[in-house]
Amino acid sequence: MSLLRAEIAFASPRKLPKAKDVKGKVVVLDVAFAAETASGGFSKVTLPFIQGLGPRLAGWIDHHDHVKHAEYAHDPRFVLATKAQHGACPEMVTPELVARIGPVDTIVCHTDFDGLCSAAKWLREGREPYVGADDDARAIDTRIGQASALGQRFDRAIRARGRDTALLGLIVRHLASGLSDASLWAPIDAAASELAKNEEVAREIARGYVVLPAKGHERVRAVAFVDATKHRGRYDKTSLLLLGQERAPVAALIDTDNLSLAAAFDSGISFLALLGISGGMPTLVSIPATRLKEALHTLGVSDGDIASVVG
Repeated sequence: MSLLRAEIAFASPRKLPKAKDVKGKVVVLDVAFAAETASGGFSKVTLPFIQGLGPRLAGWIDHHDHVKHAEYAHDPRFVLATKAQHGACPEMVTPELVARIGPVDTIVCHTDFDGLCSAAKWLREGREPYVGADDDARAIDTRIGQASALGQRFDRAIRARGRDTALLGLIVRHLASGLSDASLWAPIDAAASELAKNEEVAREIARGYVVLPAKGHERVRAVAFVDATKHRGRYDKTSLLLLGQERAPVAALIDTDNLSLAAAFDSGISFLALLGISGGMPTLVSIPATRLKEALHTLGVSDGDIASVVG
């Protein structure tokens, strides 16, 4: 099968490339509109990128909730869904969609497995890199169910070295080729092997979780809270948040200037609604640490228990 050709640019909702730095026609995959919790939010991060690209923006495909989706509902370039509608982005990248949007010069994608798989699937004209790749992306992005052994190899490498753009590019290449070059597994597996140490550190930090009773939401009976600010080593945040969810419906993690809140994908909890956040994942958010007291109070933690963990 012939592959479409395009340059790859990596991005996150809070950090998009400058429009002038991406060439030609552009498709954006698995990059959420910036929430107002981000620096400047949609109006200062996402909108300038959209406006800067102008007619060069061929498509924007994403599956994260955002209040601004409605403003683009009648623009066929924007194929936007909620997390409940599509647990992962690759399943939205279909042969019909790729054909409708047509050739692009640059793919801007998120840096997790969901985004990298979406980019590879686009290069493959909407066909899965391997059988079950869509299911793996959904399992990894929602943390519901278990990804295949292949999916886990990719996911662990990305979690270990998520800022290594050379590795991310190699993963897209390997996926886009349909895993045809076995030699590409060596650097991917080498990166994945580094995650074990970070997971062990996460388990050590998790011993500090404090479970706080909560009464603010029918599905939130307790919050597991841990402060990792003083921890100097690298740790796997995904593991640490999942370990918190083993102790309570909501895990709350403070790390320097940020507060991360996580709940199970199928919990029925929406931090976006509870905290008035404009967009993102309903069950996984990152907000300024200065909102810790407010967040715990909204979740129904008593003033006394809040005082016991907030200095």
